[in-house]
Amino acid sequence: MGAIEIELLPASAAADRTLVERITSLVNEVYTIAEQGMWAGSSARTTADEVVELIGAGEIAVARLNGEIVGSVRIQRLEGGVGEFGMLAADPEHRGVGIGRELVRFAERTSRERGLATMQLELLVPREWSHPSKEFLATWYPRIGYRRVRAGNLDEDYPGLAPLLATPCDYFIYHKDLTA
Repeated sequence: MGAIEIELLPASAAADRTLVERITSLVNEVYTIAEQGMWAGSSARTTADEVVELIGAGEIAVARLNGEIVGSVRIQRLEGGVGEFGMLAADPEHRGVGIGRELVRFAERTSRERGLATMQLELLVPREWSHPSKEFLATWYPRIGYRRVRAGNLDEDYPGLAPLLATPCDYFIYHKDLTA
């Protein structure tokens, strides 16, 4: 097995339909499992149109292993010196080799290079039952330096998403100091 290579995609990559479709299908495949039972109706996390937009904005990084895309992450700049990563996806066929960890490190390094002092992530969890993927993430994020800073209000922060939930959920905001 070769080394994991990660790159922030150039805006021009948005025109590569094969690349866009691979990222879209990877994210949707991962989130179908990671959020199973949490959403009513379609469990698609993203669309090809959204991926095109995010690549064009310079917000998508991909991980490659032996030339094959095996992971992706969205990296964005928020207000107040905060970076955020989201839409983290590692190919289930390559789990356990550090793809997610390397994508998070890349997102942190990119945000630090942009002069941002804090990295943020959001974690949506079912309120009334345990989801194995969410339980894993809730223990993994603190192990890699993230601390839960507050609970968000889904109805206020994402009013378009709240009605699509199949079960009551909470979402939590985690931060990591990038200056330490």
